[in-house]
Amino acid sequence: MGVFEGALTYANLLALLALGLTLTYITTAVPNFAHGSFAVVGSYLAYTLLVAYGLNPYLAVVPAFIVGGLVGTAVYLLTIRPLIRKGASVDMLMMATLAIDIILYGSLGAYSDFLSNAFKRNASKFVFTDIDFTVGSVPGRVVISTALVLATLIGLYVLLYKTKFGIALRASMENPALAEAMGIDVETTRLFSWFLAAAVAGMVGAVLPFLQETVPGTGGFIIVSVFAASIVGGLRNIVGGLIGGYIIGFSESLVTYGLSDIAGTGVLVYGKVVSLLIMVAVLLLLPEGITGTKLWRRLVG
Repeated sequence: MGVFEGALTYANLLALLALGLTLTYITTAVPNFAHGSFAVVGSYLAYTLLVAYGLNPYLAVVPAFIVGGLVGTAVYLLTIRPLIRKGASVDMLMMATLAIDIILYGSLGAYSDFLSNAFKRNASKFVFTDIDFTVGSVPGRVVISTALVLATLIGLYVLLYKTKFGIALRASMENPALAEAMGIDVETTRLFSWFLAAAVAGMVGAVLPFLQETVPGTGGFIIVSVFAASIVGGLRNIVGGLIGGYIIGFSESLVTYGLSDIAGTGVLVYGKVVSLLIMVAVLLLLPEGITGTKLWRRLVG
């Protein structure tokens, strides 16, 4: 796979994950550390359909969307909403999502052992690159990941700007207190945002093994880049998640690859350092991210 093709696929997937993380942060002010593991749930669903029924993992995109959304809904209803109602601080909510991430990690590890025993195949780590298709010389992962970004953007546009619920959702994101005073059911919009963010993450997870080896703890690795992307783009604007995703995705892939030509392939394992350096620089220079700058407001306003 070409370097640019791999970078584009990674950036596409990272942008979708950062969009979801930003969405739940805007609606509930919760930095969700379990968001990466939501994606891995989708990965294991795709793997299950492959080994159990011989289905191409790309066919798991829709089921992974649904299952991911259900997991996110359960997490919100059973953990986040009760804590918010009890007046939990942001720190407490953040620690709760970290605990959820550890629970999901352990559950996925146990499930991988079950799959290994049931199908006599190592499910503790897997990759789908050898069963990918090509369109001309372009790998299927590039085509599918790009199509998912476009479909998500179109779907969000229709939802947010062409439906009454979307208008209510936008109002809840911009000013929850005012929206509630106007009779909007803010609780429903919060619940939906967790469903949608986790659903998109699950969808991403079904494609992720076409790009890299996946293990139960993959969510803990990718969440670093997802947070970096959301912060760089701006945690208070869902468009910022997309922008940050592409900045971090391409930077992490291409900069690390360029350095590997100079310092050797050992540099490749330190790709997250690039993400963190960019994140720190943005926090120092643009604390509200790219979409929080005056220039961005002028461009969109």
